[in-house]
Amino acid sequence: MRRIGLLGGSFNPAHGGHRAISLAARAALGLDEVWWLVSPGNPLKPATGMAPLSARLRSARAQTRRAPIRPTTIEAQLGTRYTVDTLRALVRRYPRHRFIWLMGGDNLHQFGQWKDWRGIARIIPIAVVARPGYTDVVRGSPAANWLRRIVRPAGHASNWTHWRPPALVHLRFRPDPRSATLLRQAIPLWHDAYKGARQRDPVTHRMIPV
Repeated sequence: MRRIGLLGGSFNPAHGGHRAISLAARAALGLDEVWWLVSPGNPLKPATGMAPLSARLRSARAQTRRAPIRPTTIEAQLGTRYTVDTLRALVRRYPRHRFIWLMGGDNLHQFGQWKDWRGIARIIPIAVVARPGYTDVVRGSPAANWLRRIVRPAGHASNWTHWRPPALVHLRFRPDPRSATLLRQAIPLWHDAYKGARQRDPVTHRMIPV
């Protein structure tokens, strides 16, 4: 059995903040690896300004060198657009793995807008990483009110494989001010640095076109 944390996102681009929370979550949860699910397209985000998938994967791989983190475009290969469908497919494909969903407090705020968000909570446990400025907003969200009854003590986070979903744990680490939005504002054409030949997905080992 391998204990895998799943961090989904556009990674437009990936940055050190993604790496920092992934490594912190790995330590807190006792994970073997963290997989970054580089999304082919977030239904809740506009397509305008979204860099090519290959460039976003390359930026993710650059950020995860020498770390137990695997960026993957497996969603594009599975043909899944929504997280709930991706999780069902992953659980079927990797029956010997144990997965936990990693998400920031900012995503928890809009979690109620995700397709079948209650279904997501019933598939695998969820670990929410606190984000500065979102704590009070999240508390009043409909999803947070529903999830409150399944919160587990943070001190028991490493025992998450024994939890029966739905189960949620809040993780608090040192705040990281880095964001993809600020990076895009500073370097609008950041993806030009990640052009190149085809590359191999480190999870599925399939070739990804440029």
